[in-house]
Amino acid sequence: MSAATTAAAPQHLHALARANEIRLARASTKRAIASGELRVADVLLECPAEIERMEIGELISCQRRWGGQRTRRLLGTVPVVETKLVGKLTERQRHAIANALDVASFTLADGR
Repeated sequence: MSAATTAAAPQHLHALARANEIRLARASTKRAIASGELRVADVLLECPAEIERMEIGELISCQRRWGGQRTRRLLGTVPVVETKLVGKLTERQRHAIANALDVASFTLADGR
């Protein structure tokens, strides 16, 4: 019984460490998007491994001035549900969302 416990402990600790790395990477990405250093469209097209299991609605709404309503409205034009994982999006859906985000940011900058 102690052999099974000692064998599982390193795997368990490794899983916890990996989960923490992913959490920190997501938080860093969300901060960079909120501050304007990164664009959501760029993150979508690159799709780093730590973002693949993140919901598209969560990723879009971490931008400044983007709440749930605006996110749902944008995703309704594509159409994609906001709970869909970024890694499960097709290439076509990613490009469509990126283009919609570019158009939306252009109209926001215009003041419309």
